[in-house]
Formats: sequence, C-alpha cells, structure tokens
Amino acid sequence: VLYGGTQKGPQINALRSGVEIVVATPGRLIDILSTNIINLRRVTYLVVDEADRMLDMGFEPQLRKIVGQIRKERQTLMWSATWPKEIQQLAFDFMIKDATVRFNIGSLDVTANARVKQLFTFCSSNDKMNILVKFLEKNMRDGRMLIFTDTKRMADEVTVHMRRGGVPALTIHGDKGQQERDWVMAEFKSGRAPICVATDVASRGIVDI
Repeated sequence: VLYGGTQKGPQINALRSGVEIVVATPGRLIDILSTNIINLRRVTYLVVDEADRMLDMGFEPQLRKIVGQIRKERQTLMWSATWPKEIQQLAFDFMIKDATVRFNIGSLDVTANARVKQLFTFCSSNDKMNILVKFLEKNMRDGRMLIFTDTKRMADEVTVHMRRGGVPALTIHGDKGQQERDWVMAEFKSGRAPICVATDVASRGIVDI
C-alpha cells in the first residue's frame, strides 16, 4: 500500500521485496516512480477507484501520467459513482474502444438522497462561524457530527474556533500525517471527539464510519 503523509522508506522496502498487487494514491505512486526503483511495464491489470472524485480533486494529470507508463495490453477497470462527460472521456482514453463493458447500478442521473434533510443558510462570510456554533449548540446532543470545508486552512480555523469555545472538535485533512489521521478517526469513531472537521479530500477516508 502506497500513500502520502508517511515515510517512503518502509513502502520502498516492501516494493523491493517483490509484490504482485499495489494499491496506491496517484501522488505517492508517481513520487516513487520518479526514483526509478520500480516501473509499471509488467502491469496487466489497472483499477481506478472513484474516478469521478479523482477528477474532482484534480488528479487527472497524475492518472494520465501513470496510465502512460503501463502496457496497452492490459485489463482496465474504472469505478465511478457518476458518469459525466469528463469520466466518459477518461474511459474512452484509458480503455479499448471495441472491448469495453459497462455496468450501471441505479439511475445515471445524480439525485439527492431523499432520506437526508437538507437545510441551507445564506449568510456573509463573517457570520458563518457564529451561525455554525449556534447550530451546534442547538442540535448537537449525544451523536456525532461531520463538518466539511473546502480548504485545509478553513478546516483548521473552524476547529480552533470551536475548541476555544469549548466544543470538542478535531480536524482531518491532507496535510495531517497518517498517524494523526488514524488517531483522529479513532477518537471520532469512539465518540471521544464527537465533531470532526474535514476537507473533501479527507472525506475519502471517512466513508466507512
């Protein structure tokens, strides 16, 4: 398993010992490929999980760089929760046109979950923090709550603001080391830290909670 936020040494040693399957994040894989310790010439199976999220997070250049180093005589599998034009183009570029099989589960139209109640509050940027704290005071009881922000900086600022106000919150995002991320997830799952502030990128590790 290759991922960022932790030392490369143990991962490189594992690769040198010989492996048949590698599960990796695009950034860390390219980082290790640049050392020429491994290459992808013998890869015959390529799996791209959550392809739509990969594109949303700006990983298309990394994906294309990786695919460009793999032999064309391969089997490629792509998983995506949505099927926008960008993903269709990616599939067209990565797969053999006349040998592609597509499976759809449910509708291809993206719709909101009818069981989730959605509330929208329109406010100025200066009022966001106070409104959030008041919402927590009113609605937070014995459960757990996830708060998503669009940047790592905002995730940190929200967490600091809440902790200063006595709200037990922790934050998780891409700049956190793997050990700290694991600790935050353990605290959140156990309920010791009932509020977790996260970025969209970090949300990929939260789906199993």
